Formats: sequence, C-alpha cells, structure tokens
Amino acid sequence: MEPTEVAADWFSAHGVRVLATLGVAVVVTVVARLLVRRFRRKLEGVSSVTQEMNLQRAATLASALSAGAVVVIWTLAALMVLNEVTNIAPLLASAGVAGVALGFGAQSLVKDGLSGFFILLENQFGVGDVVEIRSTGGPLSGKVESLTLRVTALRDFDGTLHIVPNGNIQAVSNKSRGWARAIVDVRIAYGEDVDRVRGVLDELFAELREDPALKAWIMDGPRILGIEALAEGALVVRVVAETRPSKRWDVERALRERIARRLDQRGVRVPL
Repeated sequence: MEPTEVAADWFSAHGVRVLATLGVAVVVTVVARLLVRRFRRKLEGVSSVTQEMNLQRAATLASALSAGAVVVIWTLAALMVLNEVTNIAPLLASAGVAGVALGFGAQSLVKDGLSGFFILLENQFGVGDVVEIRSTGGPLSGKVESLTLRVTALRDFDGTLHIVPNGNIQAVSNKSRGWARAIVDVRIAYGEDVDRVRGVLDELFAELREDPALKAWIMDGPRILGIEALAEGALVVRVVAETRPSKRWDVERALRERIARRLDQRGVRVPL
C-alpha cells in the first residue's frame, strides 16, 4: 500500500478525533484564560492595604492559575492525540514509576507552591507588610520585599535579606493590618504629684491630636493608661495610642520626644 494511502486511511480513522481533541483543547484554554482574567479583575477590586499590593497579588495568582490550566489541558490533549497514534498504556505505566520518583524529589517544591498560593489567595500578608514569621528555621521578623508562589523575601531591621521557602512557614504575625498600638512608658520620680503629671500629659496629648505631623498617623489617643509599675526609683506611667499600620514606631519616637520636652519645661522630675 502506498504511503499516501496509509496516511489517508489513518486520517479517516483517527484524524477527526485528533482535530476535535486539539480544537477542544484550544477552546478550553481560551475559556480558562477568560475565567482567570475575570478572577484577576475581581481580586484587584478587593480592598487591601495598598493598591500596589492588590495588583501584585492578583497578577501572581492569575499567572499561576493560567499556567497550571494550560499545563493540565495540553497534557491531557497530548495524551489523547498520542493514544490515536499508538497504545500509550505501557508508556503510562513507565511514566508512573518515573513520576513517583520525581514526585519524591519535587515534593518540597510542590509544598512551597501550594503554601504560596494559599498565602496569596487568603491575603495573609503582602509586599510592604511588617511581619513576624515562625518557620522551621526559627523566628524571623521584618518587612516583606517580595512574595512569589515559592518564596518570601523578608528584610529585617538591620538590613539582612532573608529568603524563606513558603512551605517552611508555620505561622505569621502581621503587624501592618488594621491598626497598631504605640506604647510609651514614662518614668516619674517618687514624690511628684501624680495628678499634676496627668494634667501636664493630658494637655500635651490634646495638642498632639491637632498636630498635622501626627494627626494622619494617630487613629485614637494618645492617652494615659495608668501607672504600670512601681519600679526602683520611679513610678512608671504607661501612655498608649492606636496608630496607622506600620506607623507605631514613628509615633512612639515622637511621643517620647514631646513628653520629655514637656516634662522638662514643667519641671517634672524624671529619674536618671
């Protein structure tokens, strides 16, 4: 039989199914990408700390979903087309053994990818957040510089950049969501009139609430919580204020400076 006749016979027996398989794969790929695009737009509209964080989170998730969908769709299509050419059962059996071996080697990558996917999907933290991470290697804290499906890059406060596989993350404390609390302990010498000190501080705090430099950072307070301790040589008065996320430390520094200056102006004795 001529080669052209063999090809014609094969095409008449299998060609329609092959073309149909490829056509369905193309259509399903297009539909999957449209659904991923719609999912991305929905994620971009969800409220978050910053629009930049939202866009990055949506882009990373959409890219992962799109790539995963394409791999699954075209792997199935390739197997179906190959099955029209030859019996793929022995090939699948061999691939199964190789797949098990590969799976053992790649399980950490899969774990990292799944963990990263759910970190992004659940919006546990994002770029710019100040977090404390408890991982298998020990606790780390700092500012998130980048977040991918596989790793989180964390810059700690002395400038060291830590790269943490997402699969190693056991728990996260996010210090950049909602609000933070600034806490300042003020030491006052024994013998000072506590009511007078309270009046001096309340007067200062009323001024600070109208201070343009601090007003944008402080959500509530500052206020005196009370006497925190009777320490050696001093009464410890605790001052608190609810602040914008990540502005806690700026507010604490500003409060210490303003309180020290005001107490000095009013002659309130502060033990050394």
